[in-house]
Amino acid sequence: MMQRLAWIGILAGAAGGAVAIGLMEAFATRAAFPVMSIPFATSIVLVMGSPEIEAAQPRALIGGHLLSALVGLLVVKIAGPAPWAAALAVGLAMLAMHLTRTFHPPAGIDPLLIVIGDMPWSFLAVPVAAGAVLLALFAYCWHRATGRNSWPSRWW
Repeated sequence: MMQRLAWIGILAGAAGGAVAIGLMEAFATRAAFPVMSIPFATSIVLVMGSPEIEAAQPRALIGGHLLSALVGLLVVKIAGPAPWAAALAVGLAMLAMHLTRTFHPPAGIDPLLIVIGDMPWSFLAVPVAAGAVLLALFAYCWHRATGRNSWPSRWW
């Protein structure tokens, strides 16, 4: 019985991940924004597939993406879109996430995309802030609808 419940949870997470990826791609197409520039695919896998871990909680999901994107934007505005600046931005974002207890490994791609793509300040709002909040809301609704009421273990 326990193994069956585990498989149901795994299947529910996988289905939720597929739906969330489909929605992300639909939004990217509608906004004429390349899906490869949207940093949420691995966040979706983490939040839907391993919702119990600390890095999948809303504080880490939203805070990690916002903080990493902010670091990336600050670095690119100061240093420009150079490969060394992208590497520095990723390292600084990792440090900032650890210091603020918002460590979300998938958010580590944000500063890389931002610096290499020389993204504008508006990237922080859309797609980063909007995407992180929408993913948290989607995960909350999905986990409730599929009977996995344990997500999030805490909001903050």
